[in-house]
Parts: sequence; structure tokens; C-alpha cells
Amino acid sequence: MIYLTLFWTFFKIGAFTLGGGYAMLPLIQAEVAAHGWMSGAELVNFVAVSESTPGPFAVNISTYVGAETGGIIGAVCATAGVVLPSFIIILIVAKFFEKFKNSRTVSGCMSGLRPAVVGLIASAVISVGRTVFLPWNGLTAFLASGGIFGLSLLLVFRKLHPIIVIVISGVLGIALGYAGVF
Repeated sequence: MIYLTLFWTFFKIGAFTLGGGYAMLPLIQAEVAAHGWMSGAELVNFVAVSESTPGPFAVNISTYVGAETGGIIGAVCATAGVVLPSFIIILIVAKFFEKFKNSRTVSGCMSGLRPAVVGLIASAVISVGRTVFLPWNGLTAFLASGGIFGLSLLLVFRKLHPIIVIVISGVLGIALGYAGVF
């Protein structure tokens, strides 16, 4: 039964979210919490890991939740659930694209969806930021998290390659974790 629940949960998330993995994050957080599959802190930890691993964010996080909840079969069910709606929609859009590509209605719908996607992404940023910075684990942990965040911003604005920023942030996080800061 857990496999069907995983598939259906991630199918709904994949079907009703536009804008990619970050736009899905608020729905994923709500569903994971509602089912009691993992804590918010565990999910936030994997958000960091899924950003550091190759592949689409939504696929990585659904695979992880599925694996944590139902093992290998759970991972396959959750991943298939999150990917299948997009696959079906792309097939339908490809079939009718030529007919509707210049439609004002379609263009208007897409223009209206952009702010909603930005709002969903902002919601994910606030939710993850709250989980990372607000659970008070002491001044040292707060300053270390803020320092890594600040350094990452600085490196990004200096046009350092994103892979290098990810590696530096990961190494700092691991080192500070082993040092007992987190």
C-alpha cells in the first residue's frame, strides 16, 4: 500500500506543479509532513544533497523520499509518480504545439503562471531558510550557517563556477559538522 501512496502522492505533485523542482518543494514538504515520512530537518538536509548531486531536483528528492519510505521499490514508485505527469503533458503539448503556438490565450496563460511559479519558489526559499537558520542550535551554528551562506553568495557574485561553490560549501559544512558546530 505504501508504494501506491508514494506513487499517487508524487503523481499529484508532478501534475499540479509548474516551474520545476523548487516550485514543487512546498508541496513536497507538506505531503511528507502530512504522511509523517520524515521530519522537516531531514528533508532540508536532503534538499542540500539533491542540489549537490547530478540530475533534476524533483527526481532526486522524490527518489530519496521514496527510498527512505519504501526502499528501492518505493524510490521507483515515487520517481515514476513525479515524472509521469510531465511526460504525459509533454506528449500532449508536442501533438498540438503547431496548432496553438501563436494563440493569445496560451500566451496569456503562460504569462499568468510566471508570477505563481516565482511565488512558489519564494515560499520554498523561506521555508528552507527558516529550517536552516531559525531552529536555535546556538550562536556558533547560526553564525556558521550564515557564514557559509554569505561566502556562497560572494563566490556566486564573483562569477565562480557553480560546481566550485557547491564543493566549497559542502566541504565547509562537512568540516563544521565533524567539528561539532552543527
